Amino acid sequence: MHRSAPRLSRILACAAVPVMLVAVGCSSDSGSDAKKNAGSSSSDATGGEPTKPAVEPAKFTDLPDACTSIAKKTVKDLVPEAKKAGGTAGRSSDLSVRGSCSWNGLDDKGVKGSQYRWLSVAFTRFDSDQSLGSGAARATEDYTKQVTKEKASEGAQKVAAAAAPGIGDEATAITYQLNKTDEDFEYATVVARTGNVVVTLTYNGAGYAGAKTPSAADILKGAQKAAKEAVDKVGATAGAGSAEASPSAGGATKEEKKDDKKGDEKPESEASPKS
Repeated sequence: MHRSAPRLSRILACAAVPVMLVAVGCSSDSGSDAKKNAGSSSSDATGGEPTKPAVEPAKFTDLPDACTSIAKKTVKDLVPEAKKAGGTAGRSSDLSVRGSCSWNGLDDKGVKGSQYRWLSVAFTRFDSDQSLGSGAARATEDYTKQVTKEKASEGAQKVAAAAAPGIGDEATAITYQLNKTDEDFEYATVVARTGNVVVTLTYNGAGYAGAKTPSAADILKGAQKAAKEAVDKVGATAGAGSAEASPSAGGATKEEKKDDKKGDEKPESEASPKS
């Protein structure tokens, strides 16, 4: 009887060991699961796509009337005897996005020959779009395309391009010579960007019936002067700064402009006089 008591105690002690191990194992598994669940929750909270920042609002929400964007005196100086002093507006489906105007005239000097001049200005405005980018960025892209296009004008000779400082945020002047209707023409095109608007102004001229061809310097000077006026007009137009800006006094509303001029977006094609 004295031997059986210690033996029974040893058996009971050994039986208790597996129970303690099981308890420890369960406690360990519970801790692991908690860590996994915490990690999963953290991943769910930070695993989504980051929100894209809103694009910068467009600086200008409207365009000036193209035919009044250049001062009357400037038009008279650059295009003497213009057929239409007020210009010929290009057709546009939305004048707040795209507009253009052109002037041409033949100054007949009799036996001294005649001087022909042609002037045109075109505006294109770009809105900010979350998927396409800011209006300024889109205008910059179009500005680059227009400069490249002008440099590659068909039939152009002696093409040259240079920066035109003081006109908008950036501007390039492209000059070249072109022979058509058996006459030598001098061309100057200024492509400029101001904010989210691109302005393209072209001025050219030729001498007819023995008159001298205008100098490249004079044509370029005239183009730069008119381009600066057109670009400055954009900044003075109602709609700059915010969509809530009210129209300037005496200015036509978008709806009124649309009613006056509807159609496609192609500007008037350049006309050449008969010699």
